[in-house]
Amino acid sequence: MNDETRLWEMLEAAWAPLGPEVGQARRALARRTPEPGEDLYGKPPLSLVENALKAFLDNLAELSRDLSSEELTGLDRAVERLLFDIDRAEIHAVTDGSDDGFLYARGFIVALGREFYTAVNRDPRVAILDAECERLCYFFFHAHNERFGDFPDTGSGISRETCSNREGWPT
Repeated sequence: MNDETRLWEMLEAAWAPLGPEVGQARRALARRTPEPGEDLYGKPPLSLVENALKAFLDNLAELSRDLSSEELTGLDRAVERLLFDIDRAEIHAVTDGSDDGFLYARGFIVALGREFYTAVNRDPRVAILDAECERLCYFFFHAHNERFGDFPDTGSGISRETCSNREGWPT
């Protein structure tokens, strides 16, 4: 199994114990038809998902607790690539935010899982204003440091930081 497939499976496994309502809310966010200027802040299903993020991340930490250095590095590489691929101006136009804020918004997009990520990648209007998950952006990077005393080198040559995907930011 490749690292990206493993990542998507781990994310789903971390969401699963949070119940069917959270799963339905995640699917609803991915499958909705966005309205111009739509503000989902404080409204279901976004509020349900945002309220579950901490428990999701705790579950993900438990699932990754016994992973090897190579496994954590591979998962970090997968997150790094996914964040890089959606580092695009048309997605930023929907999520808004500073450089860090847009990184955290992309973390939210990845955290919600493959269906939401794919929906946003296909139609940036599906992204959500001000929805963030900072912790996921460097989750496996920090997990590696905590377990093995150093940060992983993904060897990818790419950066997850905002505006590093030059193709996503035409001049």
